[in-house]
Amino acid sequence: MAKRWLLNLLYAALLLLIWPWILWRTVRQGRYQKGWSQKLLGALPKPPQTLEPIGLDKPSYTIWFHAVSVGELQVIRPLVERAVLELPTSKLVITTSTDSGYELAQKLYNQHTVAFAPLDFTWAVRRALDRIEPDVLVLAELELWPNWISIASQRQIPITVINGRLSQKSLQGYSRIAPLVRSIVRKIDWIGAQSDTVRDRFVALGYDPAKIDVVGNIKFDGANHDREHPEVLARSESLGLADGRSTVWLCGSTQDPEERICLDTFGQIVEQFPKLKLILVPRHAERFEEVARMVQATGLAWGRRSRMHSEGLDPSWRIFLADSLGELRWWWGMADLGFVGGSFGSRGGQNMIEPCAYGVATCYGPNTRNFSDIVQILHEADAATQLAKPEDLKPWLLRMLQDPSSRSQGARQAVSITQKHRGATDRTWRKLASLLKPKHPQWRKD
Repeated sequence: MAKRWLLNLLYAALLLLIWPWILWRTVRQGRYQKGWSQKLLGALPKPPQTLEPIGLDKPSYTIWFHAVSVGELQVIRPLVERAVLELPTSKLVITTSTDSGYELAQKLYNQHTVAFAPLDFTWAVRRALDRIEPDVLVLAELELWPNWISIASQRQIPITVINGRLSQKSLQGYSRIAPLVRSIVRKIDWIGAQSDTVRDRFVALGYDPAKIDVVGNIKFDGANHDREHPEVLARSESLGLADGRSTVWLCGSTQDPEERICLDTFGQIVEQFPKLKLILVPRHAERFEEVARMVQATGLAWGRRSRMHSEGLDPSWRIFLADSLGELRWWWGMADLGFVGGSFGSRGGQNMIEPCAYGVATCYGPNTRNFSDIVQILHEADAATQLAKPEDLKPWLLRMLQDPSSRSQGARQAVSITQKHRGATDRTWRKLASLLKPKHPQWRKD
């Protein structure tokens, strides 16, 4: 108990320390304006009660999925869909920690309960658990919140980490506070690790080897691979790409300064390849206007997603700014060439499975620590290219444009390897279902 209140004091001190920064971002960027009663007080909405009789063999559970931001929300998507299919009378709660995550969660999961996750204050966690009353807590990838995990464990709520990942850098950081981390991870009932390497890292932290399984990476299952999907076709039609005459280079999940790098590279070859078009999909919504100004400054014909309905789209466009959230998985479906952002800066890369699943000739920069296991899989299959520096982007692009056979070979390898690694969702779901305590079908009402 004393440790928990010590953590409360530490959290409060940190919150006070960063409060000026939060206020600055609120005023300048419009962020952190929502959900403070949920974050600080745990006042999450209660899942709606069903007034219909539960089926004879389908008991009702409450499953709480926590996905910290946009990437993790895509990870839980196949499991949410499986839960709806397998346990149709159950209540699903999806929480997230960021503004962009909350906005996307409302779009993806509007038929379920969506909220901001409580901060790790004891009172917020207790109240949130009181209101949700979960039968299982599902944490995406890795969320080691001491109070949240300890209180849930004390209440005998099964805690799982799905699509578990732990980088070497994180392992080294956690090792500095090994006793605290060990006491937290040992309260987790099951971890579904992405790879043998990740499994070994969790064991090195002190986790019980008997309670961790290597199930693979759910992102391979969650990546769409159908270029004929209605969502892809609709966007392709709206951009005038349905005739297949253009070659599309898509730069996705980009961050500062990657938009500038991509625009500069495109500007150097745009006249040489008149059928080449560039689609930019920045990672963060607060940078949309900044990137729009960069695109405008190129002097090339361009359009943007947010203004298509009001202003239309110049049919001669060369650059398109996809200033929207949650649609990248569909934009990738019309690309021939792809650059995955977050890899020329310090972020550690973004999801490169999605373009590979579509058969996009894909490249990324040197910093991919967050996806090191996936990068290894792709490189062993010669399914993607890692560039050492921004200056390598132009030669790679030229090679792909001038040698279609090489581009096609890489695309085939990418499709093959992503299909080979599917199946993590099935393995993960079977384990989650086994952790749900047996219930007798019954009437549910307030």
